[in-house]
Amino acid sequence: MPRIALIHALAHSVAPINAAFERDWPEALRMNLLDDSLSADLARSAAGLDAAMHERFRRLGDYAVDCGADALLFTCSAFGPCIDAVAQRHGRLPVLKPNEAMLAEALNLAGRIGGRIGLVASFAPTLRSMPDEFPPAARLDTELAAGAMDALDRGDVAAHDEAAAAAALRLRERGCSVIALAQFSLARAAEAVRRATGLTVLTTPDSAVAEIRRRLTARRPEGLTA
Repeated sequence: MPRIALIHALAHSVAPINAAFERDWPEALRMNLLDDSLSADLARSAAGLDAAMHERFRRLGDYAVDCGADALLFTCSAFGPCIDAVAQRHGRLPVLKPNEAMLAEALNLAGRIGGRIGLVASFAPTLRSMPDEFPPAARLDTELAAGAMDALDRGDVAAHDEAAAAAALRLRERGCSVIALAQFSLARAAEAVRRATGLTVLTTPDSAVAEIRRRLTARRPEGLTA
């Protein structure tokens, strides 16, 4: 079985991606690496994704590879350039940003129905970095689920899901026909968002598990099995 390194910058991301693996690919071996100071440091820093932050991600990536990981999946969406650098460094392995599989799925779906993508985030820096990962021609609108992360931190999951649904409703009112939930921690709100909007809702964990399985299955000649 392939060994998947799941690298987290938020404690809330651990459960959703592990639940997705349990549901969709339980045979995969998982290792979870958590440094929840990454998100906290980024949120309060004026330096953004500076050289020091890139170095922290390099070390995390190296550690995962040294532990025998066959693939790396990062689960926090605000660190795209740092993850790109890890992917370059370990080019022989699949290294996925948390949102890239969902992004591709959203673009494909929106293209088929001629719709606009609504991106909901609960971590404000995500809305500064993630839109740049979409192609310039993408029809994209964004909305912050204000207060959702704070609600999750204090264990108020109902308030978290309500904030996500409210943000998605604002996007629907602005003409979006597909809702993409940016954070792994937002996946728990997917059903509430579907009920509130009546729209197709995509989550990062489900899309990521399907994509990483596809990539590793394609590498079977190297001894990996699905």
